[in-house]
Amino acid sequence: MHPFSYTKVSDVAGALAAGRRGGRYIAGGTTLVDLMRESVERPATLVDISALPLREITTTAGGGLRIGALVRMADAAAHPKVRATFPVVAQALEMSASPQLRNMATMAGNIMQRTRCTYFRDVTARCNKRQPGSGCAAQSGYNRTHAILGTSDHCVATHPSDVAVAFAALEASVHLLGPDGRRSVAFADFLLPPGSTPHREQAVRPGELITALEIPSFPRPLRSGYLKVRDRQSYAFALTSAAVALHVRGGVIREAKVAAGGVGTVPWKLPAVERRLIGERPSEALWAEAAEQAADGARPLRHNGFKVELLKRTVERQLRIVGGAA
Repeated sequence: MHPFSYTKVSDVAGALAAGRRGGRYIAGGTTLVDLMRESVERPATLVDISALPLREITTTAGGGLRIGALVRMADAAAHPKVRATFPVVAQALEMSASPQLRNMATMAGNIMQRTRCTYFRDVTARCNKRQPGSGCAAQSGYNRTHAILGTSDHCVATHPSDVAVAFAALEASVHLLGPDGRRSVAFADFLLPPGSTPHREQAVRPGELITALEIPSFPRPLRSGYLKVRDRQSYAFALTSAAVALHVRGGVIREAKVAAGGVGTVPWKLPAVERRLIGERPSEALWAEAAEQAADGARPLRHNGFKVELLKRTVERQLRIVGGAA
């Protein structure tokens, strides 16, 4: 562990002032502290924001949902409004990490967490995320758990968050407050694919603080759910996952929102799957036909080619589960 300073703030103004001075925000600390122990992250100053009043979950006009940045994952998963309005979010949270971590980790911290790529966390390995320009050991190394979508020659690491997949599917937005005031960023633009700058992972400006995550309103009834395929049932990251939300009225699919996890460098929206579904009547044949397009553009590596077929099957199964309920 390298030396660092620590300060705790009690209001947003104090947090922003500390952020402007280069402090790193910390709340639950379930990711950052681990990275500091492993010398992957070496912040000079930690700013504890856990006392800030950002813990509310409220319904927005039209029936959307606004979740405060510091709401604990466990609290969000158990909240009646989340469970009733967007089950896909509650299910994604319940399949994340362990109960102990869900009791500590915050919603904003979850979407800000860094990859679980073993080469990123091994300071002796080449990693462009950790040390830009050093190379990517995963390209030629053991890459069974790595991404097949959104990759580049500079990085093939997956994003680890489950609930981020649900937010991507539901086209959520991230609310931020910083030196230049308030702004909102579409979730699709918030998490950045690696390209040639894999060390830039989020569209957060220096000193900015996440204040909330907002899910827009959708026509009702809306059925949704999350399916996660992993090596073991407890405390494991996704090999593939699928977040699905469907609005069916008059026997026809009017709205379809689908995203995948465990396969992309960021939570991966599946617009081709969505387009195939809209305007059609639910059927076993439709689920299979739509899911065939889930892996469009995939670039499998030496050890993870199985993810192409697994992704299609995961999406098909979840379409069948949610579509059957609809």
